[in-house]
Amino acid sequence: MRHVLSNPISNIQMEFAVLRVPFFLEPHYDESKPFIESNRDRLIKKWGGKKGWEQQKNRHGLKGRGEAAGIPHFNLDRLASNSMASHRLIQHVGKRYGLDISEALYDRLNVYYFVEGHALNDKPRLASVAAESISQSLAKNNNNTSQALMSEKEILEFLNGNEGRLEIENALRALNQLGVHGIPKFIVEGSTVIDGAAGPDTFVRIFREIEQRGKVEGTAIFKDILGVDEETLSRGSYSRESLLMEDAS
Repeated sequence: MRHVLSNPISNIQMEFAVLRVPFFLEPHYDESKPFIESNRDRLIKKWGGKKGWEQQKNRHGLKGRGEAAGIPHFNLDRLASNSMASHRLIQHVGKRYGLDISEALYDRLNVYYFVEGHALNDKPRLASVAAESISQSLAKNNNNTSQALMSEKEILEFLNGNEGRLEIENALRALNQLGVHGIPKFIVEGSTVIDGAAGPDTFVRIFREIEQRGKVEGTAIFKDILGVDEETLSRGSYSRESLLMEDAS
């Protein structure tokens, strides 16, 4: 997205709306526990021992893919947990403040989990980090929302509740019906499915085709399932202006 937005080939102002669809790597994890195990232990068990895990890392080039995504170091001992609460929070923030704010929170939680190693179901810690992220993003983006800023206490109450659970469960069922059993996956214009193993050139080619066409054909197929309205979707997540603001900060 950054490359296409920073290097336009037409007079059309491209913008992107990213709608995060929840997916559970370990759906059986107990929601009542802050964490279950380290990710290292989880993956060693998954791949049948240390040798299998090393082979899997080398096969998929996880380190290089992480560096390309802006994650220079994966904390292999990060605490793995149930992620229902964090998924609910991301969706709630997007609908309340806009997809640009939920994307900023998503990016922060990537660092929180993959780099700092904290559990996504450590609700008090998650509430503290989320409150700070939302406040900073709203201030930086000059977001004109009429919604009041969520306090750390309000976020913790949300995390301890059930609001948004049905939408997450419906999305998981829809993914299963579509035959999506692994991540990452990307759905562009509601129809083009791109596997997470695809390189940057694949995305640039598809985005350039849309740019040259001058319009988007289709829409986010999960927006109704997740309860995201057209107005929120139309405001988008990323634009050339937002990238310039990010670079200047």
